[in-house]
Amino acid sequence: MAMTMSDSGASRLRRQLESGGFEARLYVKQLSQQSDGDRDLQEHRQRIQALAEETAQNLKRNVYQNYRQFIETAREISYLESEMYQLSHLLTEQKSSLESIPLTLLPAAAAAGAAAASGGEEGVGGTGGRDHLRGQAGFFPSPGGASRDGSGPGEEGKQRTLTTLLEKVEGCRHLLETPGQYLVYNGDLVEYDADHMAQLQRVHGFLMNDCLLVATWLPQRRGMYRYNALYSLDGLAVVNVKDNPPMKDMFKLLMFPESRIFQAENAKIKREWLEVLEETKRALSEKRRREQEEAAAPRGPPQVTSKATNPFEDDDEEEPAVPEVEEEKVDLSMEWIQELPEDLDVCIAQRDFEGAVDLLDKLNHYLEDKPSPPPVKELRAKVDERVRQLTEVLVFELSPDRSLRGGPKATRRAVSQLIRLGQCTKACELFLRNRAAAVHTAIRQLRIEGATLLYIHKLCHVFFTSLLETAKEFEIDFAGTDSGCYSAFVVWARSAMGMFVDAFSKQVFDSKESLSTAAECVKVAKEHCQQLGDIGLDLTFIIHALLVKDIQGALHSYKEIIIEATKHRNSEEMWRKMNLMTPEALGKLKEEMKSCGVSNFEQYTGDDCWVNLSYTVVAFTKQTMGFLEEALKLYFPELHMVLLESLVEIILVAVQHVDYSLRCEQDPEKKAFIRQNASFLYETVLPVVEKRFEEGVGKPAKQLQDLRNASRLIRVNPESTTSVV
Repeated sequence: MAMTMSDSGASRLRRQLESGGFEARLYVKQLSQQSDGDRDLQEHRQRIQALAEETAQNLKRNVYQNYRQFIETAREISYLESEMYQLSHLLTEQKSSLESIPLTLLPAAAAAGAAAASGGEEGVGGTGGRDHLRGQAGFFPSPGGASRDGSGPGEEGKQRTLTTLLEKVEGCRHLLETPGQYLVYNGDLVEYDADHMAQLQRVHGFLMNDCLLVATWLPQRRGMYRYNALYSLDGLAVVNVKDNPPMKDMFKLLMFPESRIFQAENAKIKREWLEVLEETKRALSEKRRREQEEAAAPRGPPQVTSKATNPFEDDDEEEPAVPEVEEEKVDLSMEWIQELPEDLDVCIAQRDFEGAVDLLDKLNHYLEDKPSPPPVKELRAKVDERVRQLTEVLVFELSPDRSLRGGPKATRRAVSQLIRLGQCTKACELFLRNRAAAVHTAIRQLRIEGATLLYIHKLCHVFFTSLLETAKEFEIDFAGTDSGCYSAFVVWARSAMGMFVDAFSKQVFDSKESLSTAAECVKVAKEHCQQLGDIGLDLTFIIHALLVKDIQGALHSYKEIIIEATKHRNSEEMWRKMNLMTPEALGKLKEEMKSCGVSNFEQYTGDDCWVNLSYTVVAFTKQTMGFLEEALKLYFPELHMVLLESLVEIILVAVQHVDYSLRCEQDPEKKAFIRQNASFLYETVLPVVEKRFEEGVGKPAKQLQDLRNASRLIRVNPESTTSVV
């Protein structure tokens, strides 16, 4: 009883919700007024939710209950559509056949057509119709084979056949706009990947008298295709692919810049495809040749009105006829000229660049000093299009996107053919751009070692070797060309040197290496740069100009370090003799001073291990001479004043300290010791600095001479308070 009441309540609720005048807001308002509390509302909510779930389940059950019937119905509809297309095709063929039969044979042909049509109708019910259509996927009669007149019913029948077949191909209606176009051959093929020989898709080929249409199958619509590609026979090359089981019965179509491989059903159909493609291309070429000959044929001379037909013309007033100048004809009927565009397409597709350029040279030599009638202009237009395609391929070969392996010699093939095509400037630009990318890649791939000098050795080897190889290859490729190319190479070398200096400076100067390390690195770079002089390329001035700022900064930085160190030692100076404690230490100091150029250091050594000089003066001497030696390794004329001013600033710090100490010291014994250090500084160190600077630079420095002469004030009048500066 409770179940019955529940079912009746659910039915009543369903009818209420399904009523046309149901308003949710009003229903909820009434429900809230009638309910006793939250519990009634919750129960009512659960009933509505259960009703919603039940409704959803019923809907799903109704949808899926007849799912199989839906599929079967759709399949039958698809089959019926395919049969209707086949029936339409058969009727159209029979109609065109009847129209092409002469009137005398019309009764017999009509009977045969009726029998064939009835057979076609029987085939619709089973598989006979489809078999008949598959049999028609072969040769079609040529334009003149069906009737005596090319504009007769045979042409119309072929046009109808083409129209009927192309109605089954989606997206190719524009093909019907070409007058005189008809179907030659068609059939099923399987396309394979040209690189991996993997099966791609099933296609159907439609060969017209001037083009080839490729359409893909529509699996959901039997007998229907979708337009895939259209290729003109002028730019199409057919290549037989040798059987290599299980890959057999294949042929390749070459269309710049792509190629496609197709597999026929068997060897016979493959042979038919190859033969009909070649025959159709040959027929098209012959048709074009005849059109060119007709266009190039001279017009007949104008007819002269005779006296019999013109009795009113006076003999005395008759003017002599001016003969027309007959336009010279150019023989373009030779086979190699007719096949030249196709041969160029094959050469480009097979990457036979030399063969393509040889053909172009042969044509240019043949047409040299010949007039340019319309057939020649048309031929040149076709050839110019191939030249453009060939140029694009060669440009791509030299692009930095291609592999940069193989060095400069790998570009010789493309560069030489571009030069032969008259594209010398473009070849030069692309060659240098390719080599710039190769140099940049080689530098970027270098591993940054912990030792800076080791990295610089590798960097110089990689860069200057690449530059040398590029220069030699450039001289080979562009020998005998415009001298402007050599100017472009010099500009490129300047740019490449800038790339090298960026990497060099980042590793040597930006990392704040010592002056000695920087000097060794610059020396290595100069030595490699001088090797380019063997081929007549001197880039030393370029590397100097690019490094001058970095070297100036390094000299200035190291000068400031020496000055600060000298000032620090001066502040702690006690003017005492040096005690080296051991003979070994004294011997080592003598060797260091001798390497600095101080040959008379023995006279400043005392008994045992004493040295009659201050530690400050000895340290200053070693540091100054070390700075000078390293700076001379970096020297070039642009740095002359920078180096000289740095030396003067460093020496003045020591000179001013000695002068000040000599004037301020009151102890006679210390004063004598200071005077001895001053004598060593002015009479030994400064002449050595001046001499070594002159040897390294090649000319004396007046500033150093003036600085040494100013020291006479101290030697002549040590009690004077006059400053050296």
